[in-house]
Amino acid sequence: MSPTEVSPERELLRSAGLRATDQRVETIRALEKHPHADAQAVFDIVLHELPDTSVQAIYGVLGALTDAGLVRRIEPAGSPARYELRVGDNHHHIVCSKCGAIGDVDCAVGHAPCLTPVTTSGFTLTTAEVTYWGLCPNCAAAPLS
Repeated sequence: MSPTEVSPERELLRSAGLRATDQRVETIRALEKHPHADAQAVFDIVLHELPDTSVQAIYGVLGALTDAGLVRRIEPAGSPARYELRVGDNHHHIVCSKCGAIGDVDCAVGHAPCLTPVTTSGFTLTTAEVTYWGLCPNCAAAPLS
């Protein structure tokens, strides 16, 4: 990339009204390569590019990116919060109950919110969040121990 070109990550940040700091750019790059990463994993990746980065700074960046709608935070039971760049499509997740690997599952029925409850208790429904549990291919193929 030439010095006058703006990276896609910087354009994305600016289009969301955020300053395109190096920490934000590197956090987005980390999530591009490692969807469903937790904050510690993002920190470990960003640290290689920005040695002065702190874990607290990464939590702040992830919070700002989530608030701006650029990142989605998911919280599978028994796992730290995970982050991904796939936003706005109301997809769901499948989690390996043995190793914790996470995969995306497209909406099961079609349009958002994918599930229609019997009652909404007066709420206006906007999204549905479903987590499927099972064994990933590696754990399913592993010999029993």
